[in-house]
Amino acid sequence: MTYDNLARPEEATIWRGGTPVFDRSDTVCVIGAGASGLVAIKNLREHGFAVDCYERETGVGGAWNWRHDRSPVYASTHLISSKPFTQFPDFPMPDSWPDYPHHSQVLAYLERYTEHFGLREHIWFGTEVTNVQPTEDGAWDVTIKGARGGGAARTQRYSAVVVANGHNWSPKLPSYEGLDGFSGEVIHAAAYKDAAQLRGRRVLVVGGGNTGADIAVEAAQQAARCWHSTRRGYWYLPKYVRGRPADQVSDAVLALGLPLRLRQWFVQRTVRNTVGDVTRFGMPAPDHRVFETHPIVNSQLVYYVGHGGITPVPDVARFDRTSVEFTDGRVAEPDLVVFATGYLPRFEFLAPDLLNVDGEGRPRLYLHAIPPHQPTLAVVGLLQPDSGVFALVHWQTQTIARWLRMRQTAPDKASQFWARHHREVGTPFAAAKMKRSTRHWFEVSHTVYLKALEKTLKELEVAR
Repeated sequence: MTYDNLARPEEATIWRGGTPVFDRSDTVCVIGAGASGLVAIKNLREHGFAVDCYERETGVGGAWNWRHDRSPVYASTHLISSKPFTQFPDFPMPDSWPDYPHHSQVLAYLERYTEHFGLREHIWFGTEVTNVQPTEDGAWDVTIKGARGGGAARTQRYSAVVVANGHNWSPKLPSYEGLDGFSGEVIHAAAYKDAAQLRGRRVLVVGGGNTGADIAVEAAQQAARCWHSTRRGYWYLPKYVRGRPADQVSDAVLALGLPLRLRQWFVQRTVRNTVGDVTRFGMPAPDHRVFETHPIVNSQLVYYVGHGGITPVPDVARFDRTSVEFTDGRVAEPDLVVFATGYLPRFEFLAPDLLNVDGEGRPRLYLHAIPPHQPTLAVVGLLQPDSGVFALVHWQTQTIARWLRMRQTAPDKASQFWARHHREVGTPFAAAKMKRSTRHWFEVSHTVYLKALEKTLKELEVAR
């Protein structure tokens, strides 16, 4: 939106504690214009809702717009899920694109999606949401600052709020003995943008996830020395199996309807036949079955370990002024430490109790989306899937839009639906029992989660 939109007729004013609140009637507020926010706008609009979307940055894309301060994307980032398992179901990626598009292509895709569905007119760029509070009648007072308020703080009342601010921007930093006294440079992977930051340096990468593996591979090519520290052994899945993207092969196996143990056996056998026995390279053996941690898709890590470009080491025991000691007694002297230790969900504008946050800081939500005591508040994209997230969020936002519409058109049936389901906040959607970690708080199997959404959508359709 542009400032010209401020010329539209003023909304009815309400007063709250001496502060004017501008009533946006039945409009839904969407917070964030990344992939999840964009699909939320589209699906809410298709269900007949007026939408105001607030985006603190100057463009769409969220995490995929690496010009944004909070983007975790770095120069070489590519998708780890292939095109068919990443794209929105109603807006395919171009056939000419590679199996695993570059992040710049993903941003271009989201920009085309925005234009194709006419979403830009519903977005206020350069506008930050600073506070969201419920009203007594189930509406929401949203305080913003920036373009929408002409630069000043402004509070507006909405019938519902959909939060799409992402969960991969607030770094999770570990605590180690002696870290404060370490003289080398220490950064989180969120601050890593280009391989030039590694060039000619002695680099320690801490963290065994996809980002940690990627940065370690780049360090093997650019750094003078690279150590890669992990707490446990992992299954490193190749990006291709028999010339096809690995997730497409895995989905074909899923379609056979095999029991979990048989699928685990098949994938583990495939990994051993393609990647091999990682203990030969000094890497720890996995201490779990495949699917019990988030999949790590990397075809190059073992290659560079085997060529001496990466030295695998266990967890850090302690830091000294110029060195790092590991739990097996080995010592390294890096001058750069990169913590690829993940992120924690953060909602600065919402009180934790509104999201049913537990003692560990984890929001406990129905379908990973709706708090059990706030039926007109939803968080979208709070998922860690074994595939691409775009299609999942498409159907998740379809579910939310249909739920909000049913509340308006069939309130009695909506109350019955809510009474049946709102306390279902501990439902597991993963394919197997996951290792306990913040990394797996929102882990879902795309097939399990999509079936749950399909069941809910059908129930909401019948109830309308």
